[in-house]
Amino acid sequence: MKKVVVNTNCIGLIFKNGELSQVLNQGIYWMMPWTEVSIYDMAKPFPMDINAEVLRINKEFEAKTILIDVADNQMVFVYKDKVYHRLLTPGKYFFWNNEINTYQFKTADLAKIEIESDIDKKALMNLSGTYVRAYKLESFEKGILFVDGEMKQTLDAGTYMYWKNAIDISVLKTDMRLINMEIPGQEILTKDKAQLRLNFTLQYKVTDIIKALVENKEFEKQLYVIMQLAIREYVGKLTFDELMETKENLSEFVLNDVVTKATDLGVEVKSCGLKDIILPGDIRDIMNQVLIAEKRAQANIITRREETASTRSLLNTAKLMEDNAMLFKLKEMEYVEKIADKISHITLSGSGQIVDQLKQIFVK
Repeated sequence: MKKVVVNTNCIGLIFKNGELSQVLNQGIYWMMPWTEVSIYDMAKPFPMDINAEVLRINKEFEAKTILIDVADNQMVFVYKDKVYHRLLTPGKYFFWNNEINTYQFKTADLAKIEIESDIDKKALMNLSGTYVRAYKLESFEKGILFVDGEMKQTLDAGTYMYWKNAIDISVLKTDMRLINMEIPGQEILTKDKAQLRLNFTLQYKVTDIIKALVENKEFEKQLYVIMQLAIREYVGKLTFDELMETKENLSEFVLNDVVTKATDLGVEVKSCGLKDIILPGDIRDIMNQVLIAEKRAQANIITRREETASTRSLLNTAKLMEDNAMLFKLKEMEYVEKIADKISHITLSGSGQIVDQLKQIFVK
């Protein structure tokens, strides 16, 4: 006789002629020496190299196991004590059925693209790329879902996951924030054939994602061309001098011209403006010469105006002094004071009083 010990949470299987004949629960058993006994720990997965499906013919063994048959286009998420444990791909799997190990199973149909909402997101992230297609839209983005080339729905910000199968899925997305577009180096001829280079800028915002991404191809390039044509239309109608005088109106003209066309692209143009006008070297030199000549002429006019005002003031003063002897005397004393301020020292010679000599210097 041989002693067989089946510990806690273990199970013993007795085989006879290659078939399961008896199931041993926890305890101590005495067996014949030739009896074949296999002991399994029910805390560990059942060995996959054993044909457990044949063993389940035994009713007692069947009651202690759970058979999970995963078909093609299916996956089974296994949760142990309500915590994600493992993933089962197509095939047959056995799990011990006891009070220690509590399993929950969630079957997913991979023939569809939608993922059931009760499947753990963390488990899905681990499958991304192999079994799951994931698309992330930031808080400032919107997207459109296409299934086999057909538009299905618009998507707001968030992470979207779909099963990876033969169904073709794509997501187009765009930025919904206020966007700045630069239109640099536009070489344009004015009405009088002056060649200019303009730098322009605009701010726009996508308002209709379906028009922008579905009904129009590369809406940003189309918006760029629309702005170019509006700028050229305005500049081409004016001479160089007229453009310089009315360049502030360019932004208003362009904005009014493109607002309807931009709406057809699903875009709202918020603002636009001319950044600068770059002139060719020869025209720039001529403009500088004109500017210098204008400033010199203005300076001459101002100088003559001041001279005239000064002469008129002197004439008025002379008339007043001619009519008033006391005023003339005060003016004379004022100039004597100014002359005295410029004298650093005075040398007196000869006889006489000092006061009399000073009086002779300044008073006739």
